[in-house]
Amino acid sequence: MASRAVDGAGLDIQAVSRVGQILGLFGPETTSLTAGVVAERLGLNRTTAYRYCASLVAAGILERGEERGSFVLGGLLLQLGIEAVARRRVVTVAPPFLRELSTETGVTSVLSVWGSRGPVVALEEEDRSRAVVVSVRPGTQLDPDSAQMRIFLAFHTDESAVRRVLEDVDPALRRRLEADAYDLRRTGWCIATLPDGFTVAAAPVFDGQGLSASMAVLAGDDLIDPTSRDRIVAALRATASSLSDALGARADAPATI
Repeated sequence: MASRAVDGAGLDIQAVSRVGQILGLFGPETTSLTAGVVAERLGLNRTTAYRYCASLVAAGILERGEERGSFVLGGLLLQLGIEAVARRRVVTVAPPFLRELSTETGVTSVLSVWGSRGPVVALEEEDRSRAVVVSVRPGTQLDPDSAQMRIFLAFHTDESAVRRVLEDVDPALRRRLEADAYDLRRTGWCIATLPDGFTVAAAPVFDGQGLSASMAVLAGDDLIDPTSRDRIVAALRATASSLSDALGARADAPATI
């Protein structure tokens, strides 16, 4: 009897883990999935994948998509997502700070918060005075090598969360990120170049509990030229510090300016 109870608990845990894996397949670029795609990506047989998806539909976690055989995120997740975002005070306080930063620097500003697999873009503000702007969609999961990820790796207080993210990172990159984190704690900001040639500078935002978010600016040549880079980074760090003060950052929070 005890063995069967343990086995049952193990199956329950496996089912919960599988649901998390299925939901983790969705993102800004993947708004719908079929059971076949779920089966292929998670190494399941098609029947098992379909049964999981159908059960999630019954629970309101997924819904049937417009295309035959497809599934999309359901109303329950929408409700919970809104509640989760609203609970993060930084998301409600940050918008005017981002607008001011974009107006002052003439570049796109972004706020990212920690998700299940690393930083996720929560807010974005563009400088509308420019004919061409750099844009990133809210909900975008950021790469391990991104400037915002480096901020979280350096200042996140939950070491287990950081370890989970780094588990699947290439060992050489992981060593470099860990080394960079040491320097970042001293400087209070970092800069990284995206594969498409754009450059991102990021700084931490703190609240009364510790690291709350990462604030960043996205630009092209503006962050390459030393003169404009120094001006933009100074504005970024000052704005991140002002937002931290508005959130009631602890007196012992690492300095951002």
